[in-house]
Amino acid sequence: MNALTVLMPGFVGTDAPEWLVARLAEGLGGVCLFAENVASAPQVRDLTASLYEARGSAIVSMDEEGGDVSRLHQREGSPFPGNAVLGRLGDATLTRGVGELVGLELRRAGVGLALAPDADVNSNPDNPVIGVRSFGADPVEVAVHTAAWTEGLQSTGVAACAKHFPGHGDTSQDSHVALPVVSADEVTLRSRELVPFRAAIAAGTRTVMTSHIVVPALDADHPATFSRRILTGLLREELGFEGVIVTDALDMAGASGDRGIPAAAVAALVAGADLLCIGTRNTDAQIGEIAAAIDAAVADGTLPAARLADAIARVESLGDDLAAGRSVPVAADDARGVGSDDVQRAFHVSARAQTLLDRADTVSFVALESPANVAVGNAPWGPFAAGVTPAARIAGGTDPAAELDTIAPGRLVVVVGKDLHRHAFAREAIDALRSKHTIIVVDMGWPLPAFEGIDIATFGASRLVGQGLIELIGRDSCGLG
Repeated sequence: MNALTVLMPGFVGTDAPEWLVARLAEGLGGVCLFAENVASAPQVRDLTASLYEARGSAIVSMDEEGGDVSRLHQREGSPFPGNAVLGRLGDATLTRGVGELVGLELRRAGVGLALAPDADVNSNPDNPVIGVRSFGADPVEVAVHTAAWTEGLQSTGVAACAKHFPGHGDTSQDSHVALPVVSADEVTLRSRELVPFRAAIAAGTRTVMTSHIVVPALDADHPATFSRRILTGLLREELGFEGVIVTDALDMAGASGDRGIPAAAVAALVAGADLLCIGTRNTDAQIGEIAAAIDAAVADGTLPAARLADAIARVESLGDDLAAGRSVPVAADDARGVGSDDVQRAFHVSARAQTLLDRADTVSFVALESPANVAVGNAPWGPFAAGVTPAARIAGGTDPAAELDTIAPGRLVVVVGKDLHRHAFAREAIDALRSKHTIIVVDMGWPLPAFEGIDIATFGASRLVGQGLIELIGRDSCGLG
């Protein structure tokens, strides 16, 4: 048995390094592409072609959620709306169309596995990592859109990955940097978190991704990625999922912070995972250490040989299917995408905001630059991705007064940020602006349910959503023509 088959590392650069090509030839199961591996569409096609040349059945994956989290479009911002916007639009046909269009882009790029859709129910407004990546806070609605997006994506031959099992929506910590706990009782979990995953499985999702969270009602002793009760007992045996179980990246603090990646890899396999996402900037030495740890665990009985063989068989089956599918032409069935006029229908716009916009001749934009969460990364966002140059940019640790002196008096000030209730610097800047100007506050993240202090909420910050905001406010007023 080849332990390399269950590994899916990342790498540095826009060309496949020699070590990665060699490992693929030795049987490495897959490769995960990140934004730093993407320079242009032709470059990505050349890159994936070189990976398949080394191993035709390699699983090439990418976080492409069709919204704020976009690796193909991280340099310029995504042309898709994101899940929260789709959930608010409430049209499963539109959602399916977006999934299909994302799939067609990935097919052209040579990517076989989209690490999407996000099937989490975002029940906690303070969630720092899910938020607008979720279709909403209602489990039934999230289930409908999860299934529709999955079906649209997989109609193109690209495999879907429902994440983050058993549900990362009710957390106030980011598993990239901590080990979150979901404290809901089992009845709540079954009626809320698990509902979209049941729908994704019914829709035929080829893979499901684990989460690095502790769910005491299901297993108080192990994070989900390392829980046999959750992965084997719940996902496999109870929910009947027969596809590939993919781990979230094992270099995240919630996975390997106290044990290291090799030990985390073994523990995930023992629990029932099949394909191990290792991280973003992996090396040949790391991959060798992880494979050696897996082999040693089989030798000493920690990891049953039958469990590793099962994982290998599932990964190879998916890789073979994706390889065969690449030779089958896929024609778009005229799937309808979502335009900037559509996304505006998902916005919350207060009567006050509409009145001020109707009266305003000119506006100035102020960008509140909160730290990007690790899942989103550093990417252009909102109207600033769509061409607006802000009159001021304010971030934590800066003096808002100095920045605000640059704003011309008499203009309506549109102050734009994300998840504003979670950032003290943003609230302070808004108060300072209110003392000198007439302002409209725009939250492009996940706002509080009562929209406290928010005039416009867009439920996403992709480039497309930014264009919708520009058009709502008025193109001339934005200085764009």
